[in-house]
Amino acid sequence: MNFSKDNVNLQPKYSLLTAVLFWCGLVVVASNYLTIPLMSIFSLDFNTSMTNVAWTGSAFSLCYAIGSLFTGPLSDRYGRKQVILTGLLLLTVVTFMLPIFSSLAWVIVWRSFQGFAAATFAPVAIAYVVDQFPATKRVTAIGFISSSFLISAIVGQIFSSYISQEFNWQSVFYYFGGIYFITAILVLTLLPKAVIRQDNNNMKLMFIQFYRLLTNKSLIQVYSIAITLLLTFVAFYTILGEYLTEEFSMSADGILYVRIIGIIGMLFAPFAGKLSNQFGLMNILRGALVIAVLGSLIIGISSNLVFLVLMSVIFVTGIALTVPTLISLVGQLGGKNHGAAVSLYTFILFVGASLGPIIAVFLLNIINYGMAFVCLAILLSVSLIISFCIKNEPS
Repeated sequence: MNFSKDNVNLQPKYSLLTAVLFWCGLVVVASNYLTIPLMSIFSLDFNTSMTNVAWTGSAFSLCYAIGSLFTGPLSDRYGRKQVILTGLLLLTVVTFMLPIFSSLAWVIVWRSFQGFAAATFAPVAIAYVVDQFPATKRVTAIGFISSSFLISAIVGQIFSSYISQEFNWQSVFYYFGGIYFITAILVLTLLPKAVIRQDNNNMKLMFIQFYRLLTNKSLIQVYSIAITLLLTFVAFYTILGEYLTEEFSMSADGILYVRIIGIIGMLFAPFAGKLSNQFGLMNILRGALVIAVLGSLIIGISSNLVFLVLMSVIFVTGIALTVPTLISLVGQLGGKNHGAAVSLYTFILFVGASLGPIIAVFLLNIINYGMAFVCLAILLSVSLIISFCIKNEPS
């Protein structure tokens, strides 16, 4: 009797582990979005064009995408917790270092280092859940982690806007450096170690799997949709900030409130799984893309501020439902190589994020704000068309 009681006490508290992993996902991925509200400030402080400033976001996303390909195999060899903890400690140091340098070039360099360090979390956290959680709790945990990635997009912008207004842009990174240090302590003390898999051929095997996956026509179509998601999301909020400032003379506080309202759309992300079970994965994917297209399109053709804010929530809802739905679809289509398929998906998703600020600045240089939103809607419409060509069969 005592033995079984001890056994129960030794069982991991899965709700606590899920909460820790959710928090980690929220603050780590938020780094990707910190510079969206800072672009105008960087342009003034460094006396340079918005095109150059856009690389403060793109450099992070691109390095995050590249890093996410390798951190899964590294965690197989050195341990999930060890890789997550090392990444958080590196992220702490790099984030504290970034504001010390007073040139845009150095900010971009340190943002690149941030991207590589941040890439140690997302793919490793998913693998950690698969290793540590029972099957009955696994889907819920992965759902919460996926939701944290999405919610971080709005939270990162809100935090950055608020701190830069109250203090300066350097303080954004000092505060976040402190948050990463506290998060590293949480991981050290609360996450139990997972079993280390010694696999000397893991990296080579990974690239063989990638090659096989890229011969699957349906997966290529899914990845084509994936690259547009964070691209349009990041571009949308980059354009929106400029639009509200220039056309509506909105203050920084006003823009902050618009970003806060966008969180409403993110709250739908955890329900993507249940909706897919009820209505079908492909139906939810297509419906979510339609919602995102309409949100961006209507903003492009309407000049009413209240309607604009409402449509921004609609757009975010569409993206928030699409991202986890695509993760499920990638897992199905990947078959026995589903782990590599999800890693490749993460890579492609954040390549899109790296293109977002560049595309936004390019559009604003050649067309007006309304047409820029319409162009984003057209890009997502192409993804919607592609979704009708996907055959949901595993490789």
